[in-house]
Amino acid sequence: MRIVMPALRRIVVLAALFVLCALMPSSGQSSPPPRPIVLRAARLLDIENAKIIAPGEILVEGEKIVEAGSAVTHPAAAQIIDLGDVTLMPGLIDAHVHLFLHPGAEDLQTVQESVPQRTIMATLAARADLMAGFTAERDMGTEGAGSADTAVRDAIDSGKIPGPRLRISGNAINILGGHEDAIGYNPAQRVLPNADYANTADELVAVMRRQYKEGADFTKIYETGADAIRDGRLSTPYQYTEAQLAVAVQEAARLGGRVAVHATGEPGALFAAQAGVVSIDHANHLDDETMRLMRERRIFAVPTLTIFEYFAAHPETPGTAEQNRQFFDGKSKEFPKQLAAGVPMAVGSDVGPFAHGTQARELELMVKFGMTPAAVLQADLLNGAKLLGWDGQIGALKPGYFADVIAVPGNPLQDITAVEKVSFVMKAGVVYKK
Repeated sequence: MRIVMPALRRIVVLAALFVLCALMPSSGQSSPPPRPIVLRAARLLDIENAKIIAPGEILVEGEKIVEAGSAVTHPAAAQIIDLGDVTLMPGLIDAHVHLFLHPGAEDLQTVQESVPQRTIMATLAARADLMAGFTAERDMGTEGAGSADTAVRDAIDSGKIPGPRLRISGNAINILGGHEDAIGYNPAQRVLPNADYANTADELVAVMRRQYKEGADFTKIYETGADAIRDGRLSTPYQYTEAQLAVAVQEAARLGGRVAVHATGEPGALFAAQAGVVSIDHANHLDDETMRLMRERRIFAVPTLTIFEYFAAHPETPGTAEQNRQFFDGKSKEFPKQLAAGVPMAVGSDVGPFAHGTQARELELMVKFGMTPAAVLQADLLNGAKLLGWDGQIGALKPGYFADVIAVPGNPLQDITAVEKVSFVMKAGVVYKK
């Protein structure tokens, strides 16, 4: 039986199809190119040569830098943004953040707050970090929120929410009873750990494969802890052998990623260096052999001085105040030794337990304890880009690089605290703060 469509319905359907076809781009069509932008300021930081160029200009087209120097081409249609008496520099990089943490009792956050609630907090943290000038970050574990960081990274990448470029790890990996296990609770309550369990090399591989399936860019492993001061010395048990870590490094390479470890002391830090990890984060105490391997293999130390300063001033309990002070004092003495040994440095703050958007303090502390402002900025921008796997794309103001640009007062090569006063933020050619 042939069904005849009523005339009115045929007209409506044909009209809808006409509108749909009109909205669909035909082959060869494209959206008009974005309007070029010229950033102008009193100064510009040439980070590779550690010098200031005056005046400074940057030509941005789309997401990328086209020209940078004392004077650039001014296309007829360009928008001119004159920022005045400031220094243009690449967006800052924080190689150790926790977007899923905020100030307060860290362990209770993971017990009392749902993953959706913590994800919302993470989006706010990402925005705060971006507005403080951090245009790229490495999130070192969601602390029990699993792969929720995948959603945050992808929402940022698609332009749905503001935030830095992110490298993410999902949960960190830990042994049963290790540094990030739920210790000190009633076992009958079965409180979940803040990391994923893996007790053997085979379990490490299995957990890593699941994490990469869920969106991880790299693997974060807890290699030491819990820490204590005994007879004036740092004591921290290792969690994985060199052979186990080597299996993880090999698997990460197969998956297209790398392994970073939380390691505050020996012998765990040595095992990590021998295994070939990409970074040793915290690095409170490193023996001579560990430092030699890190120098020769270009394994980055990420000192995270700010978190130790914070806990020294804000102990979680009165009973931890003295030990926290000793941890920070020990770091301040060991850091110059690592510099003298030629250990390559990157900049990471461990922000989360203290307020997001305030972590530029890390650069100031690295200067306070032995680095020049130029060396710290190169560690942050050039080494940070390498550590995050974006070398040649971010970390410098050069043609072809992403237009991740911030403005700070004065001259950061003379006064590193300038990076704590960011007045302008652009990421991928989009202005977020002006």
